[in-house]
Amino acid sequence: MTLSNMTKSTFAALMGLGLAVVAPANAQTTEPSDEGLASASLADGQALKAIRLLEAELKAHPDDPALHINLGIALAQAGNEEKARGHFETALASREVLELDTADGRTTDSRRLARQAIAMLERGDFRPVTSQPGKLTLRD
Repeated sequence: MTLSNMTKSTFAALMGLGLAVVAPANAQTTEPSDEGLASASLADGQALKAIRLLEAELKAHPDDPALHINLGIALAQAGNEEKARGHFETALASREVLELDTADGRTTDSRRLARQAIAMLERGDFRPVTSQPGKLTLRD
């Protein structure tokens, strides 16, 4: 890819729990729409809505690693870790590697982000924190 055939539009791969919203440094001209990337739904914790949007967008862009990462996140948040892992692995194996600028100014690529997502999945970082009924929390 060259800069001459890139656009400046952005898409997000939200990696909650320690990873920031990212935007590609260079995106193809046939990229998914902002809504299709479901970043707002992911940021709002609406995993099921994000899954619907991302699955529809993947029909038009089946090889987009950012879509696979976002869908993996949404599936993990919804509790389907096996399918989430499959999408993270698809992004990791993608022939297309996207350079991503993180919200804190760092640059990373889609493969590195996919590896981080798999590690987070293995640690259980996407699982919701549940409180146990009947247990009290004491404050100092």
